[in-house]
Amino acid sequence: MKKQHILIIIFSLVIFSCTKKLDQVPISAATTETFYTQQQDFINGSNAVYNSLRGYPDRQLNLSETRSDNLYAVSDGGVRDWEGINSFHKTIASNPYVIEAWNANFNGIYKANVLLEQLVENGSVIPDATLKLRLEAEAKFLRAFFYFDLVRWFGKVPIIDHPVTANEALEIKQSPVADVYNLIISDLQFAATNLPDVYGAADKGRATKWAAKGILALVYMTRSAPTYGIDGPGLGLNEWSNALTLLNEIVASNRYSFLVSYTNIFSYTNENNAEVVFDVQYVTGLNPVVGGTFPWVLVPDTWFQSNGKAVQGGLTIRPVSTDLLNAYAAADTRKAFSIQSGFTYNGVTESRSFFKKMVDLTKVPSNRVDWPFNFIVLRYTDILMMKAECILHGATGTQAEVDAIVTQVRNRAGIIGAATGITLAQLFAERRKEFASEGSRWHDLVRSGQIESIMLAWDTAEDVLNAMSPFNKNFIIYPIPQTELDVKPGLYTQNPGY
Repeated sequence: MKKQHILIIIFSLVIFSCTKKLDQVPISAATTETFYTQQQDFINGSNAVYNSLRGYPDRQLNLSETRSDNLYAVSDGGVRDWEGINSFHKTIASNPYVIEAWNANFNGIYKANVLLEQLVENGSVIPDATLKLRLEAEAKFLRAFFYFDLVRWFGKVPIIDHPVTANEALEIKQSPVADVYNLIISDLQFAATNLPDVYGAADKGRATKWAAKGILALVYMTRSAPTYGIDGPGLGLNEWSNALTLLNEIVASNRYSFLVSYTNIFSYTNENNAEVVFDVQYVTGLNPVVGGTFPWVLVPDTWFQSNGKAVQGGLTIRPVSTDLLNAYAAADTRKAFSIQSGFTYNGVTESRSFFKKMVDLTKVPSNRVDWPFNFIVLRYTDILMMKAECILHGATGTQAEVDAIVTQVRNRAGIIGAATGITLAQLFAERRKEFASEGSRWHDLVRSGQIESIMLAWDTAEDVLNAMSPFNKNFIIYPIPQTELDVKPGLYTQNPGY
């Protein structure tokens, strides 16, 4: 599958058009020195950093959801980029999804570094000191966000905390995961201290201090996962209490609330609702196009055609695994909302199921790369369930608090009755159903400490076509893109197993 991407230019300066919107793409090629000459230039530069989030949702669906036990996405004809991701192929260093994850994140990091440098060198042109500090905090939040994404996919990556030339970049080796985390945590702590609680309507979508605290909590939790004996995102630390403190602060802020309707969280007419802690914002109808593509990534084109809509780009089906389908209770309303169980097109019946959670058939745009829907990165239900996870790992709290959180989640899904004695395994099983097709499953498996046993058992039971390679712990992270290895042989070390 070929996707539309934002222009990717690594280690070269791109300056962006004069616009107040967060979602504009570059049209200017002015130099740094001539561009950052007034306050609006810095706002435009900040918007450019946010613009690097555009492909983030697709990445989570392609690299997390497809890799996990939620989908059995083996090829049903033709060569599909997702098959090597799903089936643990060792030869995916040139896979376009892997390359995109590296390039897009480092592109965003570069933009953030340029903005931070210019705030130091030319920030005196900003008369509003509060705005200047906010722009610095936003840039550091986003730099940390991109680096966290890189660590979860690749483990060791080069640390670049200032703009560098192409020649300088050729001397920067991969850094230990712990060192990358130090930069991430420092940036997020600065952001949590200096970002505002809330924005006005004109700035919806910018990161708040609560978004920074939520992502920082997830960073602590991810670092606390087992190492599995690889240089991956887990460091085997015990930082559950650090995370819980931040999560409790978000809860106590009263900025967010638990929606009583699951479907309303994902309504196209209810964006920026009380569940949303941080999301990627999209706007349609602009030129150049800045809408989304993620709603159709996991949806076969024939389903759109069966509903009288044009093909979108999802191509053929990526079936939901039998294991996940069987995990839902009969009363669980999340299943029917999230998953389409078969359809007929041109007299041919497709009996396999696929994710449709992000699609509203009444909102299909005329341009398939211009969907009018935001992608929720972090929502309040996640904050509550992460809190329960920390408590079960020994952070201050009670079993009653954990049970109450899971009861609330299940009741909203139509499963009436009190949950009691919830274990970590049961909590992750509930997260699987709650966040299905939201791109979190692979990360949850890694954090659970059970990814090896779960994926090995799942592979044995699910791989009816014998198309998948046996899972091993090296597949927790992805290979360094071959394009990066080829630039200067010996600079980077390929991750084991590839």
